[in-house]
Amino acid sequence: MKIAQVAPLWERVPPLTYGGTELVVSQLTDELVRRGHEVTLFASGDSQTLACLEAVCPHAIRLDPDIKDYTVYEMLEISQVYERAAEFDLIHSHIGLAVLAIASRVKTPTIHTLHGNFTPENSKLFQLYHKQPYISISNAQRQLDLNYLRTVYNGIDVEKYSFFAQPQEPSYLAFLGRLSPEKGPHHAIAVAKQTGLPLKIAGKIDANDRSFFEQEIAPQIDGKHIEYIGEVNRAQKIELLGNASVTLFPITWDEPFGLVMVESMATGTPVIGLNRGSVPEVISPGKSGFICNTIEEMVAAIPQALELNRQTCREYVEQHFGIAQMVDGYEAAYQELLTNRIAQNGRILSQNLALS
Repeated sequence: MKIAQVAPLWERVPPLTYGGTELVVSQLTDELVRRGHEVTLFASGDSQTLACLEAVCPHAIRLDPDIKDYTVYEMLEISQVYERAAEFDLIHSHIGLAVLAIASRVKTPTIHTLHGNFTPENSKLFQLYHKQPYISISNAQRQLDLNYLRTVYNGIDVEKYSFFAQPQEPSYLAFLGRLSPEKGPHHAIAVAKQTGLPLKIAGKIDANDRSFFEQEIAPQIDGKHIEYIGEVNRAQKIELLGNASVTLFPITWDEPFGLVMVESMATGTPVIGLNRGSVPEVISPGKSGFICNTIEEMVAAIPQALELNRQTCREYVEQHFGIAQMVDGYEAAYQELLTNRIAQNGRILSQNLALS
């Protein structure tokens, strides 16, 4: 197939530090190329890919202080993609609602992977274009009545994640993610304080989360029991997760997937998460971690999590969240989309012939 992959421009593909969507796009794109598809990736110019790269801007926008209006570059990207729509069998968008209107006006079908959650505002637009084909990244994400082709879980290249047979001594808990209220770093701190185990926190601080960080998180960081190590690159992330005894995922929103859970389990480290969003679909209780309803339950689950088999955690990821499983799901969705399109065109042709 000739496939256009449309990535967000906020981070490069793959991301240097934070960027779950961009990591998924990178792995999907490269594996499609390996499988013989002709793929064009529309992304920032510093991206690295096996596909043909169409650079929309020189660098990831988050790293360029001179760019003030992200929307302009997103519109430029959409224009570039759809001016060339006839060159592709299908367009795969990872940038959300911005492409919905134009996608409905070209013959080349667009398939949309939903990487975020629905809001009261964006739901109006998704409902307007509910007949377009969508991929959900968890069943929990399906909060609107849309034309879902299937659920495809995000996958990782497990071989690129070192396995840690034993956690580091002395033991510590890990938290990795944006330092925002919905990710729950304040809850991770509460768990650490109640258990007496040190907590290492890593992740970026967006501008709109700065006040939360300064008011709720920074005063509790002492560099010993509660440590903030900033943003981490891929190697640092693997070391942080793999050396931890347990990774905490205390989200306060309905996270559509949560790639950090899979990354942690791939290193052998079990995950304890709050029962929101996709958590019940990603963690296997008693096998790769535990699912809790309260902070108190998370605290109580720590001793049990410490007894889990770390090799079993990794094998669980290999069986359910590898790149092969993810790309198999997308290839099946592509084929279904194109088969349905051919059948639909055939029906229209037959009707026109009958009328003539």
